[in-house]
Amino acid sequence: MNLLRAVATVSSMTLLSRILGFVRDVVIARVFGAGLATDAFFVAFRIPNLLRRLFAEGAFSQAFVPVLAEYRNRHGHQATRELVDRVAAALGLALAVVILLGVIAAPFIIYVSAPGFSATPERFELTVQLLRITFPYIGFISLTALAAGILNTYSRFSVPAFTPVLLNLSFIAGALWLAPLLDPPVLALAWAVFIGGLAQLLFQIPFLVRLDLLPRFRWRAHDPGVRRILGLMAPALFGVSISQLSLLINTIFASFLVTGSVSWLYYADRLMEFPTGLLGVALGTVLLPSLSRHHADHNPEEYSRLLDWGLRLTMILTLPAALALAVLSVPLIATLFHHGQFGAEDVWMTRQALLAYSVGLTGLILVKVLAPGFYARQDIRTPVRAAVMTLFATQAMNLAFIFPLKHAGLALAISLGACLNAALLYRRLRQQGIYRPAAGWGRFLVKIAAALTVMAAVLWFGAGPEAAWLATSAMQRAARLAAVIAAGAAAYFAVLWLLGVRLADFYRRAA
Repeated sequence: MNLLRAVATVSSMTLLSRILGFVRDVVIARVFGAGLATDAFFVAFRIPNLLRRLFAEGAFSQAFVPVLAEYRNRHGHQATRELVDRVAAALGLALAVVILLGVIAAPFIIYVSAPGFSATPERFELTVQLLRITFPYIGFISLTALAAGILNTYSRFSVPAFTPVLLNLSFIAGALWLAPLLDPPVLALAWAVFIGGLAQLLFQIPFLVRLDLLPRFRWRAHDPGVRRILGLMAPALFGVSISQLSLLINTIFASFLVTGSVSWLYYADRLMEFPTGLLGVALGTVLLPSLSRHHADHNPEEYSRLLDWGLRLTMILTLPAALALAVLSVPLIATLFHHGQFGAEDVWMTRQALLAYSVGLTGLILVKVLAPGFYARQDIRTPVRAAVMTLFATQAMNLAFIFPLKHAGLALAISLGACLNAALLYRRLRQQGIYRPAAGWGRFLVKIAAALTVMAAVLWFGAGPEAAWLATSAMQRAARLAAVIAAGAAAYFAVLWLLGVRLADFYRRAA
């Protein structure tokens, strides 16, 4: 499989999921508004969603895929199948215990995570009920992550990339058609989580059958492959927890600022999630299996070349995205959010946060490319050490920036922290001789700089005065923004083409 096409496939599926996620938010806001019921649901869904980020999509995938790729390359299909069976059995047993405990301890979990709800018995009981319905989602999504790891290792990237769409569709259907049938109606959202998680798991089963790797849940105590995966998961889980802790601390800082600061950071972060998801997640997903196979084959030259390919693709795609976020910050925010109660002051305050976030976009996505360079070698500790250093540096910058820059200072601290994290990982890859840059980086960066200069001029003049974007209708803003983005993208890639950069330069076969 061509890796560039794989990145495009994962990115397009992620874009579809993000668009449906936006539609989901609009539908939920329209049907349920904001009140006791939605507060209860968002708190209840936060718990399994946090476990998903920590476990299913983070630590487990980072530990499982490199070991699975090694088994596939060195031990053959039968040994790989046995590993899948035993990992599935261990994972299934652990999930059954976690889900049972979560359902039983739901009142305690809500009391700890949202203690203020205990003052209103109705809200507290509703939240407990919703948590008990949504908690099995962690089981479905963890087994989905197991299936996704298998499919990605065998270069079936499109199937796992599409599965998040099913959860958003479940939310939309639940809000529109199931809610009127339930009392209270917000139960429909909890059942949408349950059904959406199950649908994501069931969707991947036929593709596992085709690979003859549908898990048979065969338990074997002390299996060496399972023990290695568990050993890798411990530091990976710690590393993922650090990033979530950093976000929590930033929210605490923001809660001491003026009213609206948390929301301004949230809306700016939503805009950052688009390029981060489309590019960072796609590149990390595609790189890890191939890097793991090169490592299993003892092929350091191809390993380094693949990292070089990922870094060049990151630079050529993320630098224009970061520049566009900065130059078009007001047009983007006004087009997407300047409606109803989201006033002009909110646009300008969100703009400050988005400008600060744009500084670190390239760093955020570079981490998604550089970290697999260690995960594929089954080295989880090095990225964790870099993450710990980044956490302390980010909080120090929070204290330094929050007073002069307010909420934008918190965003800037995250951005500079991401750049520091990327720099630490890059330095370590070079020190260990894992990555050796290919020739031509200087000329490559000069060409990108020239294209960025032309693109910036097109975007700047095309966008015009920022204040004018607040005075036009939503349809006019959307049409004009689409035209400006298209013109900027055309200018950027046209300059690259004139300077000799071709799409074929980035074609590369999977390992």
